[in-house]
Amino acid sequence: MALVLSNTAIPLQEKDDFNSENGSGRLLARKERKARQTCNENPTICHFKESPGPSCCERKCVNVLNDRHNCGACGKECKYNQICCQGKCVNPSSNGRHCGGCNNRCENGGFCAFGLCNYA
Repeated sequence: MALVLSNTAIPLQEKDDFNSENGSGRLLARKERKARQTCNENPTICHFKESPGPSCCERKCVNVLNDRHNCGACGKECKYNQICCQGKCVNPSSNGRHCGGCNNRCENGGFCAFGLCNYA
């Protein structure tokens, strides 16, 4: 009987402060609210260390220098065979400055074929 009285002695409001509806604590509930915030509402969240990039495009933080769906600017999408290197769409199969990947330059005036320098 004493156990029942001790459980009912805690005011209902105080109990709700410590436990949200899904059973998580007050601190976790605050973190969940922050996680739902988009960069449209608060653009500075794109400058945090964990952010994928400093630009806000379509309510998402992106890096327009290497995001193929927002290459160089929001909404500028690279074609299916291209990648985004330094904000420009390039074909890594044939581009001598980005052969096989970004910033992979073919040396001595070599050519790029199938993503390989001087392939033949």
